Amino acid sequence: MNDRDDSRDDARLFRDAVGPVRPLKQAPPAPPSRPRPAPEPVQALRDEANVRHELLTHAIDPSAIEAGDEIVYLKQGQPPRLLKRLRRGQFSVRAELDLHEMSSAVAREAIRLFLDDCRRRGELCVRIVHGKGLRSKANGPVLKQLTDALLRRRADVLAFTSARPAQGGTGAVIVLLQAG
Repeated sequence: MNDRDDSRDDARLFRDAVGPVRPLKQAPPAPPSRPRPAPEPVQALRDEANVRHELLTHAIDPSAIEAGDEIVYLKQGQPPRLLKRLRRGQFSVRAELDLHEMSSAVAREAIRLFLDDCRRRGELCVRIVHGKGLRSKANGPVLKQLTDALLRRRADVLAFTSARPAQGGTGAVIVLLQAG
């Protein structure tokens, strides 16, 4: 007996075990899907509308406009004119990170990822909005202090300063990164 006879026997045994069969009907092809409409940023539009509404309806509290101390840093060996230019707003801010509503742990990681990503994309002047810490109670502005400490430790940060009033004032910091 050879391999050919074995395979014929196997095929015969299989047909006997299965019995008569009928071919399956082919399923009709799926109808082409219609093109989807472009996404609409509904929540972002609502948020913008709410901001405009709040600015027009709420009284301005002068004590909350520029509360807090300005933070400033220039990496050792960098020319003082670099910081002066940064403080005057002579660099174009290319990206922004808003830390509002973040815990310290989440903000720490968000800052690291944001700065790494910005350097990778060549966006060397960025803004980090940390807030003024008006609700931080006795601990002071927690996210502001965290941002200041993290930026001072990074080797790729050349300088940073509190933002100009139109860019967030002491509730934000403008950071100048070293080219990668």
